[in-house]
This record gives sequence, C-alpha cells and structure tokens, in this order.
Amino acid sequence: MAKAGKSVARKKSIAASDDESAHNRLLSAATHLFCKNGINATGIDAIIDEAGTAKTTLYKLFGSKTNLVHAVLESEGKQWREWFIAAIEQGGGDAETKLTRIFPALKSWFGEERFYGCPFINAVGEHDKDAKQFRAIAMKHKKVVLAHIEKLAGEMGATEPETLAHQLALLIDGAIVAALVSRNPGVADTAGLAACSLFEPAKKKLKRAGAAAQLVAV
Repeated sequence: MAKAGKSVARKKSIAASDDESAHNRLLSAATHLFCKNGINATGIDAIIDEAGTAKTTLYKLFGSKTNLVHAVLESEGKQWREWFIAAIEQGGGDAETKLTRIFPALKSWFGEERFYGCPFINAVGEHDKDAKQFRAIAMKHKKVVLAHIEKLAGEMGATEPETLAHQLALLIDGAIVAALVSRNPGVADTAGLAACSLFEPAKKKLKRAGAAAQLVAV
C-alpha cells in the first residue's frame, strides 16, 4: 500500500510539473504573439504551435483565449512595473533624480528588438471601447505606476504631486506610442526634455506660497 501511495504521489507531482511547464510555455508564446501581431490577429492554433502543446492543454490550463489574454496582461504588467520601478530607483539619489531616469529607461526599452509598444494600450485599442475588462486591467496597471511617480513627485516638493504624476504619465504614454510608430527610440529624449520642464514650475508654486506666508508674517 505504501509503495502504491508513493507511486500515485509521484505521478501527481510529475503531472503538476508538466502542467507548470506547459503553462509557462503557453504564457510565453501568447505574450510574444499578442504583442507582436495583436490579440485579435493571433489564433489559438498559432499559440499552441509556438508553445508546443495541445489545444486541450491550453483549455485545461486557461479555460479560454480571453482568460489567456488576461493572464498575459497581468504577467506583462507585473514584469514591466518591476522593471520600470527598479530602473528609476537604481543608483539612489533624490526624488527629482529618480524622475529624470524615467525617459532614459524608456529609451532603452524602445531600442529592444522585441519592443511592440504597451500591451495595455494595444489591447484597449484593438477591442470594442465598451470592453470594460481590458480597460479595468489597464487602469489597475496604470494606478500602480502613477502611485510610484506621485510619491516621488511629492518627495521632490511638487505642490500638486498627483497633477505632475498625470502629466508625466501622459508623456510616457505618448512616447511609447510615438516610438512604436516611428521606430525611433530618440522620441524618449524629447519627452524627457518636456518632463524636466515641468519640475521647476511644480516646485515654484510651493516657493511662491512660502514667500507669501513670509510677507504676511512681516
């Protein structure tokens, strides 16, 4: 009985390992194909062909193509956020220094062979505008990015860190789209110059308020 129990446990372990391997291959293949060719243009057959799995395996692990798309967006978002935050935090420095690292980091990303733009912008753009599911995932991703930028903007001394964060986010999104269309990583430099021009005005409001308070005190 003990040997039989061990045999069953071993078979379950192997099956779980096989599922994990297939899951990772399918996720990797879908990520590459969705980002390169688009979600609607990528069929299930293309995904399982690249992943080297059976169609039944895909449906067993993800249930549907829509669920696979969600899994890809969640995975891509997590990886991108971790990379982005690490890129601007690496090397330390004050908050303004970290904010100025945003666009050099993006330029590096734009220059990669597998740069296909933002998967969230692409997903929302190629689906019906009433498709709330993709917009919800995109907004969840953007909230995390915005929160980190807003925190740094506040530490820098911006009087309205939320506003500055949204301004920088618009420049980020614009640069991503411009780089995808033009295939020119240098658009990040232009966006970076525009971003830096926002820093001093954002802090001057604080200085002007301080000066006015001093005059009142006198």
